[in-house]
Amino acid sequence: MVYVAAGLDIPEAELEFSTSRSSGPGGQNVNKVSTRVTLLWNVDTSPSISDKQRALVRERLAGRISREGVLRVSSQRHRTQLANKEAALARFAELLADALSEAPRRIPVKVPQSVDQKRLEEKRRRSRLKRTRCDGFEVDE
Repeated sequence: MVYVAAGLDIPEAELEFSTSRSSGPGGQNVNKVSTRVTLLWNVDTSPSISDKQRALVRERLAGRISREGVLRVSSQRHRTQLANKEAALARFAELLADALSEAPRRIPVKVPQSVDQKRLEEKRRRSRLKRTRCDGFEVDE
């Protein structure tokens, strides 16, 4: 089971892993050993999430989900397949948790009158300064 958030675990049976040659670190092994790990998870057919959660994931991770509804997460940071698999699982859990978390409500705050006045006074000051720069010509106010 992959722990995503409180009350949500994804069974590893729903995840598919594939390996390929990595362009990352690996020394002499880089051209011989498949160390890049790609995690595939079908969002549309997963029984682990509700329809509401499915819609949130599809909306917030749209760039990572294929037309077939498969979420793809790759890792090639490490030299071993096992380390890359663990990194891909951690990234998958992080992405899913972020997509399913609710954004805090923004509480609108009124701008204080003194701040508004200060901003307008600064604009007037800059305007006066620029008016006096007109190649020695004096401009009437």
